[in-house]
Amino acid sequence: MADASSLATNGPIKQEPTNRRVRALLGGQWIFDTLDAVYVWEHKYYPVYYVPVAAVLAGPGKLDKNDGPTDNGVVLATLQSNSTTATVTIFEAGPLAGLAKVASETLEWYAEDEKLLGSHPKDPYTRIECLPSSRPVRIELGGTVLAESHNSIFLHETNLRTRYYLSPTSVKDWSVLKPSETTSFCPYKGQARYYHVVLPDGREVKDGVWYYPFPTLESALIQSRLSFYNEKFDVFVDGVKE
Repeated sequence: MADASSLATNGPIKQEPTNRRVRALLGGQWIFDTLDAVYVWEHKYYPVYYVPVAAVLAGPGKLDKNDGPTDNGVVLATLQSNSTTATVTIFEAGPLAGLAKVASETLEWYAEDEKLLGSHPKDPYTRIECLPSSRPVRIELGGTVLAESHNSIFLHETNLRTRYYLSPTSVKDWSVLKPSETTSFCPYKGQARYYHVVLPDGREVKDGVWYYPFPTLESALIQSRLSFYNEKFDVFVDGVKE
């Protein structure tokens, strides 16, 4: 509620209308289907979609207010569609007045037209590029070499540091990689899976390595390649430490 109150009072970092068709399925029903969604940057990293309250009210779901409005016009509500519910935050005043945020994790289908969305859409001002490279890349942890490659994919993403995707055969000792249950989603790359790194001397980096078994088409070059978390390992490119 505090975050919503701050957004209602101060506004988001940025907001921008889009004419993309945004729709969602809950309880077997299309609870909204709109051409008037708004990109809202709640933080600097990526936007989320807010939709007009009118689009939600026009759908078949039943919207019940749970709490509010607060002094700055925030209402917490529950949207029921058949026997399934979703949490909705409604803004009745301020820069986001007339908009609602539906919790995406409860939706059965969340899409831009026919394209399935994850938890959030792409940033319209961000792009990625996958570049094959023969430059030598070496990954170390405290002086222990974990992987070396002369055949990597350098993934460049707007305003982010370069990530290096190495072939599985680049790993020196696969016994130090332990499967993790962690997953994450990126609209540019797909769903990632992770490994912990556990060295024989007990040093451990949890979720330090990730890979995309089934990446999006634009990131097909990184399929099943391993990326070591730059911030947690020593990464050398052309013999120079990052």
